[in-house]
Amino acid sequence: MIRVLIADDEPLIRAGIRMILTSADDIEVVAEAADGREAVEQARCHRVDVALLDIQMPRLDGLAALAELGRSAPGVRVLILTTFGERDNVLRALRQGGAGFLLKDSAPGELIGAVRAAAAGDAYLSPAATRHVVDSLATGKAGAADTRAAEARRRVAVLGERELEVLALLGEGLSNADAGRRLHMSEATVKTYVSRILAKLECDNRVQAALLARDAGLGR
Repeated sequence: MIRVLIADDEPLIRAGIRMILTSADDIEVVAEAADGREAVEQARCHRVDVALLDIQMPRLDGLAALAELGRSAPGVRVLILTTFGERDNVLRALRQGGAGFLLKDSAPGELIGAVRAAAAGDAYLSPAATRHVVDSLATGKAGAADTRAAEARRRVAVLGERELEVLALLGEGLSNADAGRRLHMSEATVKTYVSRILAKLECDNRVQAALLARDAGLGR
């Protein structure tokens, strides 16, 4: 059973997430919190496996709570609840060890899948937001962009033809299932390719790989 904490200062948001998660047989919501400080305390007290943290919370915001949990409860996997307008904070969260991010208006199945992925030790990056984040980061000064492009092409040169095709679709923000349909392969096979790509490129997560794809000129 996956033990989950929901932290958001809006009661209706917490109630909606709880209703969705408790519909899954393998997920149990063991604690809720209305601010970041309470979230840290509840996560430690209830032996939480996965914590869903809103970025904007009183007393201690989601990023500060993530950092505190990393120090005091490193076994807790943290998913950040976010909106498109908070993409810069999302990137900070990923750098601080967050297990991924999820849009607040995500479909119920995506929410459940994200919690399961985080509990299994995988990073979860909302497909709906990944391309938006990548696009915002891919822009920059011309000289810096040229340097990034040259470095990205050097790094992706270690990949095989099929791996490059999968990487290009990561750059488009596609999920494993969508990439599988595009390439006529199973979702499990795509997942294997993604793991191999991340290892070869020494990337920590899909967003880093997607940025490399865009810098290298792969995909659309």
